[in-house]
Amino acid sequence: MNAVALFDAVFDRAASGVPAAFTARHPSGGVLRFDPAVWCRDAVAGDATLLQRCTGPTLDVGCGPGRLTGALIEAGWPALGIDVSATAVRLARERGAVALQRDVFGSVPGAGRWPHLLLADGNVGIGGDPYRLLRRCRRLLAADGHLHAEFAPPGTPAWSGTAMVQTPGGVGSPLRWACVPLDDLAALAEGTEMRVRDTWTEAGRWFASLTPR
Repeated sequence: MNAVALFDAVFDRAASGVPAAFTARHPSGGVLRFDPAVWCRDAVAGDATLLQRCTGPTLDVGCGPGRLTGALIEAGWPALGIDVSATAVRLARERGAVALQRDVFGSVPGAGRWPHLLLADGNVGIGGDPYRLLRRCRRLLAADGHLHAEFAPPGTPAWSGTAMVQTPGGVGSPLRWACVPLDDLAALAEGTEMRVRDTWTEAGRWFASLTPR
């Protein structure tokens, strides 16, 4: 099973009310636990502080079932979600969000013109190389745009590369991902020509806003 098929399967299970939590284990010993059922909710504690910073058109990278994209549209802001999972995109559209099946590293509408970009729910780990991902996000943003990203809590061991996924049905596929704690933010921003504008925590979640240099 490849990574796209994995996410299609877990989103299908979660949307049907079937337990779909899965674990990604890195050879370094790092572990991340994901629960797609949480992403299928209408809201998660801490979302409001993230969304209130999106005061214009927003690109939600790795939008999943469209929780944040839908909330922005409901609040009256133009928003587009992108995700590699066709199931996630279908679920996002069913809740009224505008979403496309796209890879952030591929062709993305509005590249270089987005005022705001979201990397929530651990999506700063997409692709297994946070430096590559943030450089890509920088190219998607307008010159005065803002990237709002969620990080692992300070003190969490950092890792990147290929992890092995374990699903409720057994071992799934290798997954290119990364765990990026807030401790690594300064180095990540410096290495991607971004500037940290703000950091905050809410409901046990850790966030930062960055702008291109």
